[in-house]
Amino acid sequence: MSDAAPAPRLGDRALFPDLTLPAYLNHAGISPPSRPVQRAVAEQLQAYAGRGGEAVTGMLAMRARLRQRLARVTGARPEDLALTSGATHGIQAVALSFPWRRGDRLVLFEGEFPANVTPWQRAAALFGLEVRFVPLARFEAGDGEGLAAFEAELRRGARLAAVSAVQFSSGRAMPLRELGALCARHGAELFVDAIQALGAVPLDLPALGVDYLACGAHKWLMGAEGAGFLYVRPERLAALRPALAGWLSHEEAFSFLVEPGQLRYDRPIRREASLFEAGSASALSQAALDASLGLILELGPAAIHAHVNRYLDRLEPLLAARGFASRRPRDPARRGPFLSAAPPPGHSPRQLREALLRAGVAVATPDGLVRFAPHWPNDADRELPAIEAALDAARG
Repeated sequence: MSDAAPAPRLGDRALFPDLTLPAYLNHAGISPPSRPVQRAVAEQLQAYAGRGGEAVTGMLAMRARLRQRLARVTGARPEDLALTSGATHGIQAVALSFPWRRGDRLVLFEGEFPANVTPWQRAAALFGLEVRFVPLARFEAGDGEGLAAFEAELRRGARLAAVSAVQFSSGRAMPLRELGALCARHGAELFVDAIQALGAVPLDLPALGVDYLACGAHKWLMGAEGAGFLYVRPERLAALRPALAGWLSHEEAFSFLVEPGQLRYDRPIRREASLFEAGSASALSQAALDASLGLILELGPAAIHAHVNRYLDRLEPLLAARGFASRRPRDPARRGPFLSAAPPPGHSPRQLREALLRAGVAVATPDGLVRFAPHWPNDADRELPAIEAALDAARG
């Protein structure tokens, strides 16, 4: 790897010289690492190889920088963020630490990715909660019907609602501001899974009225698996009953490692979101996320979102002309960073995916749809002709 790396530019793959697929459209699954991300991981590993535990000082500085960058991309304060192993870790932390009372109601959405359902179902089983589902289909014709159905559940006395910022199969960006306002009106709290949004969709958590948010690094943040973060609104922290606390959750957790007579078990749990950083974490994955965030912040999530949707604006009619039925929301405000479409009659999503991959086009097939998920390095001028040819060949 050379020391110098070009600056990131929308539609430019120069930072991805190892990517062999001509059109990589599966960033909603796993994003390939850029050269700066690879370098950051290699440097962190080399630091451990050369200095072992003496490399911890540099690692702690990297984590502090990562927390600052996460604060910039979310609009949150650094102290309101916990570094986690991924979105599921953050969801579990809140699901198990929320101050539930037996009989409380919890609102979920039918059609969500299971990562934002299963932990809540386990909490319901453990704490005696009632789970209510709002069908995501109620939002397809517009926000009004879906929000009315959601508010009807809140009126029943729900304590918390959990939703994805962008739905994994349809690409619909949910009306977070309106959902948050309804929760506040009815005394409920709002949890958001942002793994299909953050990095390619601009989010300002305090302005949206979000109470909790979890995200993993390996999709639109373009980091690596094994890293993520949890946001906790500061007003909500005191009521939580930390169920995933560990030795690093205490105040002055390291003191006994450097001073005599400090080994105690009665130190209070920290009252910051970082209390959920309970034990050792992957410095390699965090270094990857730190590096990838540097690129995303340089480009800007709003610019990335606009770039991706210009790409999809050109792709969508090509799909329609070949018999695909787009599920992309008509309202531009509800468009996430990818496009999903039902395949033409007589064609299975799996067979289409395999045929496209043979032509060097990587897509995914969630829940019977074909999902096209470009990111900032994708260039429509370069890739769409190859995608057109691959689609025609795949359809026979």
